[in-house]
Amino acid sequence: RGEKTLVFGPLKPVGLDNPKTGEKNYAVVQLRAENNERTMYNMVGFQTSLAFGEQKRVFSMIPGLKDAEFLRYGVMHKNTYINGGKFLDNNFCLKQNDNIYFAGQISGVEGYVESAASGLMVAISILNRLKNNDKMEFSDKTMLGSLAKYVSTENKNYQPMNANFGILKPLDEKIKDKKTRYLKQAEIAMNEVNKMKEMYNL
Repeated sequence: RGEKTLVFGPLKPVGLDNPKTGEKNYAVVQLRAENNERTMYNMVGFQTSLAFGEQKRVFSMIPGLKDAEFLRYGVMHKNTYINGGKFLDNNFCLKQNDNIYFAGQISGVEGYVESAASGLMVAISILNRLKNNDKMEFSDKTMLGSLAKYVSTENKNYQPMNANFGILKPLDEKIKDKKTRYLKQAEIAMNEVNKMKEMYNL
């Protein structure tokens, strides 16, 4: 939050070094081609509730876009989701009616991959229930298990969550180097997935 919000959002420069200088920029606007001729570009992540005239004024201040012609302006989209922590268990199943499941954005996961993954988790949960007549436990040492845990844990400030290493169960050992730590967590997660495959005969 605050005046640097955009630098950690759509303007985040991670992985985008300046090819001319080799330096990392403070902020970067990503442009995505909208047509084969590459004459139209989309400004990635620039949904906003600013009036169209104000968008033109502000976006024209960005270096390289001073003389750009804006064909379409950004609009905010509304995320609709239930309070998963209050209503869902860690199988994305309604706590008060185990014949009803929620998956995707409405459950409180955020992102395309996460939404698709939650749908797969629901399908696997239902198949396991039909086959073994019991509920699955998705390990919180895996990314999807951690998302399922987040979605099903009560939180008075419940907000949608995407996949990130911060929600994984912490390691028993302290590993300072981030890359090494993430590799270790990924290795543990894969071992947990293999255990689940055996346990539930997936």
